[in-house]
Amino acid sequence: MIVMYMCRGRALSCVVTGLALLGLVAGCGSGSAADESAGAGNGTGTAAAFYPLAWVAEQVGGARVQVDLLTSPGVEPHDLELSPEQIAAVTEADVVLLERGFQPAVDDAVDQGAQGTVVDAATVVDLLPADDADGSDPHFWHDPMQMASLADRMGEVYAEADPANAEAYEAAADHLVAKLERLDADYRAGLADCRTRMVVTSHDAFGYLGDNYDLEMLPIAGIDPTDEPSPERLAELVDLVEAEDITTIFAETLVSPAVAETLADEAGLRVATLDPIEGLSDQTSEADYLSLMRANLGALVQANGC
Repeated sequence: MIVMYMCRGRALSCVVTGLALLGLVAGCGSGSAADESAGAGNGTGTAAAFYPLAWVAEQVGGARVQVDLLTSPGVEPHDLELSPEQIAAVTEADVVLLERGFQPAVDDAVDQGAQGTVVDAATVVDLLPADDADGSDPHFWHDPMQMASLADRMGEVYAEADPANAEAYEAAADHLVAKLERLDADYRAGLADCRTRMVVTSHDAFGYLGDNYDLEMLPIAGIDPTDEPSPERLAELVDLVEAEDITTIFAETLVSPAVAETLADEAGLRVATLDPIEGLSDQTSEADYLSLMRANLGALVQANGC
């Protein structure tokens, strides 16, 4: 059975097709590449581990790049398991774009014999330390300027893979960086003056927002959204939201809102959505990274009285 998933990037739309029986979702490029069948071998083949990485690859590569998205829409990236066909796609791709340490299944597939250029986003961007665990916080895409660094790197990678079109890739990367700079400026302006700077979230996915824009992020769970918070943690947050005049608990897409709703009920607060942008869902299939980041900004402005 063929499943189809519509996505949008810049002013162009594209179609991601995949074989549901195999659990394989093939990503899409923009422009004329959308008319080609996934896996047809057109352009520089790129296996991208999860949505924000695939989005950058699509924006920089355009119609000259065929992007295979390894994490299907609606799947929580932390939980990804690859099919044999996806492992083969990683092995055969011209470029593999991943973030080591975020999805062990992808790390393992690369280590089993990726033949193309491997781009580890963790070595391109500046990762923050994780607040509640050893290692780094992987959610760098909530910092638009970190995404800009990745865009620059992908421009270089595609220029090296396809020298005849190097100028086009470099121009596309520059265009994307300009969009990301505008997004960063809008966040700084929108969150400059707020009634409260505390934000309660379902899990620890928004540390880069806090670090960049002077917000104090208060996650209910840790880096892994499936971790259950302790009763002590919930009691601590109830006391804190009452003391700090917090009005909103932020739930997420892709994971159950039950914990956020429990805390909100206990403290008498409203529940809103802050999208971690780890992947798209049925509800956000018409959106893209930029529109989701702007929706998050609007939610923060409303919740925090900015």
